[in-house]
Amino acid sequence: MTRIGLLSDTHSFLEDAVFKHFENCDEIWHAGDFGEGVANRLNAESGRTVKGVFGNIDDASIRMEYPEQLVFTCEEVKVMMRHIGGSPPKYNPETRKELQIHQPQLFISGHSHILKVMYDTTINCLHMNPGAAGKHGWHKVRTIIRFAIDGKEMKNCEVIELGKR
Repeated sequence: MTRIGLLSDTHSFLEDAVFKHFENCDEIWHAGDFGEGVANRLNAESGRTVKGVFGNIDDASIRMEYPEQLVFTCEEVKVMMRHIGGSPPKYNPETRKELQIHQPQLFISGHSHILKVMYDTTINCLHMNPGAAGKHGWHKVRTIIRFAIDGKEMKNCEVIELGKR
């Protein structure tokens, strides 16, 4: 079983509580808009594998380290991650094309600052957007997600509220 801590849209703000909530996670996944210093801090302080994609606010240093799209397998689940993707059934055109090509079982996006976990029956894919963990944006509550992948199963999904923006 692989335990995952999922966050997005930190916009240069990463509070210590995130490390506490992710202390039992095996990996940390960031769905873009890291902002300054967040990627370095996650890598240096978490002691875990950090996977992620760049977001629209990220500078060249983040874009050199993290791709626009990441497709990988965790246990027996194919994962696709993009910062800007939309959500079921309203994916943006590029994401719709990539979902058809890669046919993941799990699609992760950020950007909207809207927490969303929903299954898309039309493409047999779970969509997750962890909302926003940072203080920049229009969201009212900062959120992250913790979940597990066990073989082909995605389970134990927990939404964690970090407090008001």
